[in-house]
Amino acid sequence: MSYFTFDNKKIYYEENGSGTPLLFLHGNTASSKMFTDFSKRYTDSYKVILIDFLGHGRSERLSEFPADLWFYEAQQAIAFLRLKHYDKVNIIGCSGGAIAALNVALEASECVDKVIADSFEGEKADEAFVKNLLSDRSSSLEDTNARGFYSYMHGDDWEQIVHNDTSAIIRHSKEVVNFFHRPISDLKAKVLLTGSKGDNFMYSVAHDYYEKVYGNMLEKLTNGSMHLFECGDHPAMMTNQDEFYKLSMEFLA
Repeated sequence: MSYFTFDNKKIYYEENGSGTPLLFLHGNTASSKMFTDFSKRYTDSYKVILIDFLGHGRSERLSEFPADLWFYEAQQAIAFLRLKHYDKVNIIGCSGGAIAALNVALEASECVDKVIADSFEGEKADEAFVKNLLSDRSSSLEDTNARGFYSYMHGDDWEQIVHNDTSAIIRHSKEVVNFFHRPISDLKAKVLLTGSKGDNFMYSVAHDYYEKVYGNMLEKLTNGSMHLFECGDHPAMMTNQDEFYKLSMEFLA
């Protein structure tokens, strides 16, 4: 297993395949294990990179997650890309990993060529979204499938990780609000926003959630596009794997 150091802590990563680097960034309460099988599809064409953000998966633990969590995670990814001297990297991030991916492109534009940002909240914390998430988290702790997912992603200490993540989201919504430190109009990378019309979580917040949130973002992006899958749930890329793979390969080519 391979590690690099950030903030005096060890971050797990792995690289498979060859070619242009393609970095996958996992979402909240997940780890790079969520991409283990799916990412293998890309290894014939790209050098696939998986990392576990600090406090997740096989990376070193944090006693508390920072309120500005997705910016902190982006700093970890940027540190890795610069350590490896990678430039013009492509990034696929889902859910919270999509927010981190866009932060990477904003803060280290020289490192990034294209970004696929899948199934995420938008530009800033939404009060209704946070309220729904807290209710969902509470239910998930009693759900056998959810508990199994958390355990597979992290191991025996998964409950503390879920608690840390929930706490960070609450504090972010009160103390930080915005997901990005720069206007998204500054994005130089080519960006594809994806989501699913069957995403029960997002569409429980608003009946036209992605259409509205992504639409507002695209008005500010000079090189952005959107694709919404008719079926699937959250995240879209993992519940529409065949369609997403085809779409992503066309976009990244």
